[in-house]
Amino acid sequence: MIFMPRRRLLQATLPVALATLLPGHAWAQAAAGEAPSGPYTQAAMPYAFGANEAAIDARTMELHYRFHHGGQVAGLNRALREHGQLSALPLDELLGKLNEVPEAVRSAVRNNGGGHANHTMFWEIMGGQGGEPQGELAEAITRDFTDFASFRNRFNGAANGVFGSGWAFVTVNREGRLALVTKGGQDTPLMDGQRVLMGNDVWEHAYYLRYQNRRAEYTGNWWNVLDWQKIGSRYAAAKAGTLRV
Repeated sequence: MIFMPRRRLLQATLPVALATLLPGHAWAQAAAGEAPSGPYTQAAMPYAFGANEAAIDARTMELHYRFHHGGQVAGLNRALREHGQLSALPLDELLGKLNEVPEAVRSAVRNNGGGHANHTMFWEIMGGQGGEPQGELAEAITRDFTDFASFRNRFNGAANGVFGSGWAFVTVNREGRLALVTKGGQDTPLMDGQRVLMGNDVWEHAYYLRYQNRRAEYTGNWWNVLDWQKIGSRYAAAKAGTLRV
């Protein structure tokens, strides 16, 4: 009998498992190659899947983007297929009005819409070389968190402290004030009327192929691939009132 190392086994079998475990699930449709159809679309990855190797391996990036995020976009469109007025809303407005979404599809919109917003932000802020922010954003971090080292430590503490699956976020208001927020599942501060500057995905599928249960190692390395120029642009857009997701 030939035994395959656990990591290679996961890499080889995960796409098949996603496609066959729940045949009616959005992941299965994404794995089968079904392009999301509907008003909400998944933007192209802004860099190669291997661009974040300093923190996240290319295989994880591809699985995460194609199956998880792609499945959420498909699931959101499917949930709103019979609700044209809701599907015409920008994603941030839709998530801010979850109480107005019919109960029959509310959970699907919450999970898939939140996942779509979270992942859209997540891909955008990576692909960089890490380091530290400059300019107004650096000043805001010093003002609200004492210094960058304290900010990073507090953010990592929040991310590592999420029980089970979820996200750690930095929110930003129109005055440029920053705050740390954690959410379970695919919930997002957009559901509370807040704006997201940046955030890290601490669902196991975001890091498990390389790190297994070593979440703290993943969250520590994640800073090496942040693009502070893009995060700075998000900060400026939030202050101008033009930041969407």
